Amino acid sequence: MRRRDLLALAPLARAFAAPAPARITGFRTRKFTLSKRDLLFLEVSTDAGVIGIGEGSLPGRIDIVEQAIRWLEPYFVGQDPAGIEDHWNRAYYTLSRWRDGSVMNTALAALDIALWDIEAQRLGVPVWRLLGSSQAKPLRVYYSHWSQDLEPRTPAALGDLAKRTKAQGWTAVKWIVFRGGSEWQRLERTVAEVKAVREAAGPDFDLALELAETFTVRTAIELGRALAPYRVMFLEEPVWRESAKALGDVAAHSPVPIATGEGLVSRHEFRTLLEHRGARILQPDVIHCGGITEIRRIAQLADVEGAEISPHMWYGPVAHVASLHAMNSCRNFLMQEWDAVHDGVFTELTGGTYPLQQQGRITPPSAPGLGLRMDWAAWEKRCPYQGPSRRPPTGRPA
Repeated sequence: MRRRDLLALAPLARAFAAPAPARITGFRTRKFTLSKRDLLFLEVSTDAGVIGIGEGSLPGRIDIVEQAIRWLEPYFVGQDPAGIEDHWNRAYYTLSRWRDGSVMNTALAALDIALWDIEAQRLGVPVWRLLGSSQAKPLRVYYSHWSQDLEPRTPAALGDLAKRTKAQGWTAVKWIVFRGGSEWQRLERTVAEVKAVREAAGPDFDLALELAETFTVRTAIELGRALAPYRVMFLEEPVWRESAKALGDVAAHSPVPIATGEGLVSRHEFRTLLEHRGARILQPDVIHCGGITEIRRIAQLADVEGAEISPHMWYGPVAHVASLHAMNSCRNFLMQEWDAVHDGVFTELTGGTYPLQQQGRITPPSAPGLGLRMDWAAWEKRCPYQGPSRRPPTGRPA
């Protein structure tokens, strides 16, 4: 081809050239209060007009997380939002040697989720497709904090509630054990509640208990033995979550499996837990462990050790949906915690894009990105921020 012919084709080549990569132009945080819960969302804007959303809710500490997000912002403005793994590694390992911790990893998670949302929107696919899935899967969920509004809370009332919950399609629930009285009163009360729910709901309904770090190794083992006849699926955090060895002692002697992980914020902490055989069911939280990028690493680490993943969840719609996307292609996924008490509110505030339970399962959205549309005006009207919550202590005395 002659030179003048090549020059004639140059404008056409420029027309079909790849567009310049998008650049991050800024962060915007939004804070809300819903039923005494603190919710923090992050919007990451780009010069291509694509906005990604993330979540950094942390009870009583979202103002601190917000400052951590502001600290991250100047390191990301002007950057191409693609290359999420590179961004995660840079934020975690190279921006400061003072890494890790619930506040910084929650801020990193908010950013990480927003970047996944941007990249998937850019490509016109749901996040789960970028993570290796060919289709959205109906993922099993359990109704968490299921009995929190029940008054009076008696074994008979719990049994009646279990029947109603099962009729709504749920196949598993978790509730927080009774906290008052002596250790033996607690044990007897817990056994009575579990017995009532098991008898009311039948054998094909899974039960799990949140122990909220309020037992000792000795009493947790006693409780596990007492509950064995009722086929409890797991006991969550019977002792202090920081003590992998103590959890391992309980797990070695309890006939009911132990679950933990919501307070562990990196794969390194989960490795220690697995080394001590402290749990067979791991419960990382996508917005505390560093986002979609890190929760998948934790799941892969657990898979090597034969442990199952049942992610923790207690936050807003972005966190719930991000966890579903992350678990859609996870081989050792067991079930997703689902805080269903606010399903109606989240459906309203996301224009009907929030997924709901059907026959005990929830399917992640198939729209591009996370698949959520946040109605910020409705959020402001319904859930104005009232300042950080002052939640009372929940654990046993140190």
